[in-house]
Amino acid sequence: MRRTRILTAVLALAAGLLAGTPPALAATDASKQASKDVSIAADTYTWKNARIDGGGFVPGIVFNRKEKNLAYARTDIGGAYRWQESSRTWTPLLDSVGWDDWGHTGVVSLASDSVDPDRVYAAVGTYTNGWDPKNGAVMRSADRGASWQKTGLPFKLGGNMPGRGMGERLAVDPNRNSVLYLGAPSGKGLWRSTDSGVTWSQVTNFPNVGNYMQDPSDTSGYASDNQGIVWVTFDESTGTSGNATKTIYVGVADKDNAVYRSTDAGATWSRVAGQPTGYLAHKGVLDATNGYLYLAYSDKGGPYDGGKGRLWRYATATGTWTDISPVAEADTYYGFAGLTVDRQKPGTVMATAYSSWWPDTQIFRSTDSGGTWTKAWDYTSYPSRANRYTMDVSSSPWLTWAANPSPPEQTPKLGWMTEALEIDPFNSNRMMYGTGATVYGTEDLTKWDSGSQFTIRPMVQGLEETAVNDLASPPSGAPLLSALGDIGGFRHTDLAKVPSMMFTQPNFTTSTGLDFAETNPDTVVRVGNLDSGPHIAFSTDNGANWFAGSDPSGVSGGGTVAAASDGSRFVWSPAGTGVQYTTGFGSSWQASSGIPAGAVVESDRADPKTFYGFKSGKFYISSDGGATFTASSATGLPSGDSVRFKALPGVKGDVWLAGGAPDGAYGLWHSTDGGASFTRLPGVEQADTIGFGKAATGASYQTLYTSAKIGGVRGIFRSTDKGASWTRINDDAHQWGWTGAAITGDPRVYGRVYVSTNGRGVVYGDSSDAGGGDGGGGTDPTPTPTGACAVTYKVTNQWSGGFQADVRLSNTGSTAWSGWSLGWSFAEGQRITQLWNAEHTQSGSAVTAKNVGWNGNVAAGSSVSFGFTGSWSGTNTRPAAFRLGDQSCTVS
Repeated sequence: MRRTRILTAVLALAAGLLAGTPPALAATDASKQASKDVSIAADTYTWKNARIDGGGFVPGIVFNRKEKNLAYARTDIGGAYRWQESSRTWTPLLDSVGWDDWGHTGVVSLASDSVDPDRVYAAVGTYTNGWDPKNGAVMRSADRGASWQKTGLPFKLGGNMPGRGMGERLAVDPNRNSVLYLGAPSGKGLWRSTDSGVTWSQVTNFPNVGNYMQDPSDTSGYASDNQGIVWVTFDESTGTSGNATKTIYVGVADKDNAVYRSTDAGATWSRVAGQPTGYLAHKGVLDATNGYLYLAYSDKGGPYDGGKGRLWRYATATGTWTDISPVAEADTYYGFAGLTVDRQKPGTVMATAYSSWWPDTQIFRSTDSGGTWTKAWDYTSYPSRANRYTMDVSSSPWLTWAANPSPPEQTPKLGWMTEALEIDPFNSNRMMYGTGATVYGTEDLTKWDSGSQFTIRPMVQGLEETAVNDLASPPSGAPLLSALGDIGGFRHTDLAKVPSMMFTQPNFTTSTGLDFAETNPDTVVRVGNLDSGPHIAFSTDNGANWFAGSDPSGVSGGGTVAAASDGSRFVWSPAGTGVQYTTGFGSSWQASSGIPAGAVVESDRADPKTFYGFKSGKFYISSDGGATFTASSATGLPSGDSVRFKALPGVKGDVWLAGGAPDGAYGLWHSTDGGASFTRLPGVEQADTIGFGKAATGASYQTLYTSAKIGGVRGIFRSTDKGASWTRINDDAHQWGWTGAAITGDPRVYGRVYVSTNGRGVVYGDSSDAGGGDGGGGTDPTPTPTGACAVTYKVTNQWSGGFQADVRLSNTGSTAWSGWSLGWSFAEGQRITQLWNAEHTQSGSAVTAKNVGWNGNVAAGSSVSFGFTGSWSGTNTRPAAFRLGDQSCTVS
């Protein structure tokens, strides 16, 4: 049960967005000279998601009432989506939201125009307190969300605030579609537009702005916000085409006065007489054919809380209220929220018990306007239960969470936080509902009524809504490892396929960081948050399998972690206590000295005993495996803690640091002496992340990637010449709000970059320029190594006709190499099909692998690794001998 989504977003914002993005969104004009060195959109990139499918809360699903198969979904922090019937996928609609407007990726409400289906509206804004410094807005589109225009509002909206599953707060008049209403939070009342959302004005005579707060004592303003006006529903039968609908119902977050009505097109308003009290009306859905307004009530605002609830029916013609709850009030331990009617079969109504966390959510169905009900599941004899449905999660197998629960719990669950529930208005067999992790649906719903089982499947492909905290792309093994909010993280062996399972053993609710050993990428470490249990885990097979480490005393959260370049030791900076170090896999920890608690830690990628840290403007260095740190004398670095830094693979002491804030130092710094001194790169006005990828053809240095402001432009940038010049590789249609948590290139594929988002999952881009080159150059060092060498050759995977192998080349002599060339022969006709982290040639059975620019320097006692895939037939005997230039290497 994932109750941590709010913590994920809030903590990410408090620790990342608020520090890492402009708190007041004030621009800085420092280093304007950059513009002459920046090529804007000089390369064409193709952007996709590394598929996870879902991963976050979907509080709203909206079907158009005029056009078949036109549907939209809204997410709390990850934008809005349109259903694509032909491919059965969702298309993202708000990727154009930029860095300065990151809050507009939170969608508090959606409205699809039933008069003109091309028109769609979104009310956007993530927080109503100071976490989001900008006001909300209403975005309007005349092409189904392909492009947008925006009208700013004089108040904030809260797509990720308490009560976000209520609604819809935004509604289009079904008879006169130039008229829209918007319910506002924070005591701002009811608002109306009469020009299709271009301008808005407050309905000043609306009598109630709401008064319900989740927790009035919350000083942050998050839980103490007045949840305000929560839904608007038109009675379309009281209007004619082109004329404003006369009767409008409005839901208010007020337990004593929850429902109001106007019968004169909004000129006057009054409380609906006789209504129930003591509950909040989460939804109000009107069946105009039968003249019934259905209401779903809960004692709390949701989406996490709610202990009691009721369902009521209001007869619009007679004013009669009827309690149609499917269970007695005493038997509820949840509130009701999801609510829908079948437009093809008037009288059919469905509702959800959204806050029934254990043993499962519940869905109720009535075919007689709420007179009688059946349940999606019920007990036979406790704890055994019978389901009216079967679940097929083969397209998103991680939805089982690898759980093995005891009855009455089952896996996969029917869901939780099920506040969105809609029957397709054109198809009685299709229903979709949102959960805290996915969109589920069925296309044989009416089997419910015949007594046979209907099938529920994820209907979520294309909708990616994870918050990404860290990313890694090892030089061998899986191309992508991720640390995510709410669902832990994944090992992607194929970016186009949903992984079978998130990281487990343990399964962190949120992973806060991960790292791998640069010269031994099979060794991986991750840290994260867990209500009870360890906060660190290790893998010795590149993240495929995990085992838990032990926590030092006082640990309360994941923090950051660093693996030695050879995997022999680890340094951990957890929440709740100071920096710790260990040899081996964390069976015991010792406190590091000389570095403050809460520091960000990283490892040198060549020297296994060198680690780095940063805290409050100071850079720290350890040369004894993390036991002791010394503060660098470097000055001029960002004074705050919104900093991310990395060491370059294969080169000792080569460190890049990004971060800062507009009211102080903010940019990109480079050190070539292990952090003893840093040089700020001219022209980089702001930078928040830094990552490395495969060098361009002919380049002597790995490719740099950053989320930054360069030349006055915010974007994702690439440099192939060590930061001397930069190319913006995204465009205005692909911005994804805030991208400041992590970035990494792919060491095997030139131009490929993985970008973190705060709600749009892991986005990756591929360049149209296969070889690369942004103006950088250089030649590879001439391989003239001397001294002893050793080679480890390991087949890591083998299948019919193919295999994958890793090669580690160690400098066992006393002199550093400035380049290397390793040769061997295959005995059974094996052929290399792809090789990474080296250049290679093959003639017959003879193979030569040569360093690329960035990994030519190999210190005495250090190693370098590369990997490849190949073909084989018959047998796949490993090579018997390896030569470094003219020297034979020891083989193990």
